Amino acid sequence: MKLLLIYPKWTKLPGQTTFNLPPHGPVVFAATLPEYVHINFVDENVEAIDFYEECDLVAISMMLSTQVKRGWEIADKFREQGKTVMFGGISTMLHAEETMKHADSIFLGESEGRMEGVLEDFRQGKLKKVYNYMLQHPPIESVGPARRDLYKRDLYNHKGVQMVDLFHASRGCRFSCYPCAVSYLGGRQFRPRPMDRIVEELATIENNRLFVVDNSLAQNKEWEKQLFKEMIPFKKKWISHTIEDDPEILDLAAQAGAWYVYQAVYDTSDYIKERVKRYHDYGIGVEGTILLGLDNQTEDDIKRLIDFLLEIDLDLAEFTVMTPFPHTKGYDDYLRQGRIFDTDWNHYNAGQVVFHPKHMTADRLQELYQYAWDTFYKDETQEAKMFRLFCNVALREMEEGTYRPRDRKLSNMSFGKEVVRNIKE
Repeated sequence: MKLLLIYPKWTKLPGQTTFNLPPHGPVVFAATLPEYVHINFVDENVEAIDFYEECDLVAISMMLSTQVKRGWEIADKFREQGKTVMFGGISTMLHAEETMKHADSIFLGESEGRMEGVLEDFRQGKLKKVYNYMLQHPPIESVGPARRDLYKRDLYNHKGVQMVDLFHASRGCRFSCYPCAVSYLGGRQFRPRPMDRIVEELATIENNRLFVVDNSLAQNKEWEKQLFKEMIPFKKKWISHTIEDDPEILDLAAQAGAWYVYQAVYDTSDYIKERVKRYHDYGIGVEGTILLGLDNQTEDDIKRLIDFLLEIDLDLAEFTVMTPFPHTKGYDDYLRQGRIFDTDWNHYNAGQVVFHPKHMTADRLQELYQYAWDTFYKDETQEAKMFRLFCNVALREMEEGTYRPRDRKLSNMSFGKEVVRNIKE
């Protein structure tokens, strides 16, 4: 059986550094397919789709709300030719009813242990319109290594620098943050993968740089410590969301190769300032994630927060506006209050205001969002700050002997060391 697996493109936010990471969801899904399925994976963000490619089944994997309309267009084109189209992925779950109008079938939930039956239905001409496993999570032990062999590696670099590979060590989240849909998608229970399965997958990843995409690693201290201990021998350099603010864990994270972390900056407290300093004390960079437009923020609050960011030595900052994604508490509240004025999913990119804020107009929040980006990156561009972080990790790789000459900018190691040191200094 020939399966064409597609990851739709989406429009990147204007003014920000644009790069493409190899998507994780499609290759995790691909690992759950039977061996008899021959897969051709197309990431439309880096290559064109051949709408006349010979295949038995088209599978469209969507992660972002800003992908769904393009995903529907792709499906419609294939179905016009008589192809069978199935959808899956995060944004299929968030936009299931609308997506059904463009699909022969949609798959909701996690696919481990389920696809053999789905494909048997397809082969017998009995494919169901909906396969809903949202509340029936497969055993976490069944999650195996992703099919990274499907990536076309040469397509994933930014100006000669190889991008990170994505990897996940757990599913679900015991937190239920106001703007987040993870508890709807993966449940409120933290489901860590067994350490032997994590080690098994890490051993298959050739890339020395990783993005650990778990919603939060700070959910179980003992598991977190064990995770970092298991990661140390692999000498990877990795990025993740928040980790525990604990000296032992920070030390283990640094030993395990923590490159930088995403840290939510939600107020101007000494706690946030000290937390950023502690990361730096262990050699871990920090990218602040700053959400603008919450109901407890006035215009003055936002301006004070931006000033604060310039004081606490962040390596990077990423600004987003509050976006009421479906199946979040924010969406339910704003919809009930009549505050959502834009339901074009292409605009749900966390950079465009689609609701009426509480303490200012939508236009003013949009202006403050742009003001935040312009102010933080006034003296040094986002790309320059990113390259500085890259140089930090490249130098560590060179000093440890794990650097591989895959980055065209620094392909000569002796020259590369000199470049990196000069930039750091």
